[in-house]
Amino acid sequence: MKVLIPFTGVDIPAIIYLCLKTACPFTILQRTMFLRSIVFCLICQLFWLFAADLGSAAGPKRKAIFKEVTATTSDTHLLIFCTLENSFTPEMTAILHSGIALKYSFFIELYKTAENWPDEQVITLTFQHVLSYDTLKENYRITLEEDNNKVLSFKSLAEAQKVLNELNGAKVIVLKQLIPDNRYKLKIRAELYQKTLPLSLHDVLPFLSWGDVATDWHSIEFQY
Repeated sequence: MKVLIPFTGVDIPAIIYLCLKTACPFTILQRTMFLRSIVFCLICQLFWLFAADLGSAAGPKRKAIFKEVTATTSDTHLLIFCTLENSFTPEMTAILHSGIALKYSFFIELYKTAENWPDEQVITLTFQHVLSYDTLKENYRITLEEDNNKVLSFKSLAEAQKVLNELNGAKVIVLKQLIPDNRYKLKIRAELYQKTLPLSLHDVLPFLSWGDVATDWHSIEFQY
């Protein structure tokens, strides 16, 4: 019986046969890695189907959103605090535990506003939170780009998720660049993770096409 990857119609035995029996100059190690890649992708697709069926049975999928977005100042900078909710899925957990890092990208824009006048963009920022799982040490590592690429380690996934979902005083702009007694609008959104494969698998498995998950823009206004 042939095994087909869901939604693709790809004949796995045929692919393996062609790559192993043709004159492709694969070493034994390369062939082994190729077979592992095929098995891994098949497992991920099956898990994705299971998670989707489970989500459909449970009801509509909750959209990831920002909560408790606030802006304040330190002695030198404008700071932003916020928390993401509904940002993690069973599919992401499976991908993380398979050894692929998850990347949360945050996009921040600051505008000076005035009545009856177009908003004036002051600054744009982009940075990432990167979550990885060490299968040997069985711990989770998070890299915070906005904090000079600070790396934190956790034994618990729940603890790692909490840090992954938070901006805890990220610096937006130096206060000297703001004009006193003016109103400003601070906007933020996030791409919760890019469902991408390692580069080594893109040539081997080009038929896998996954989408991204993103939040809507969330904005707050304040007077400096």
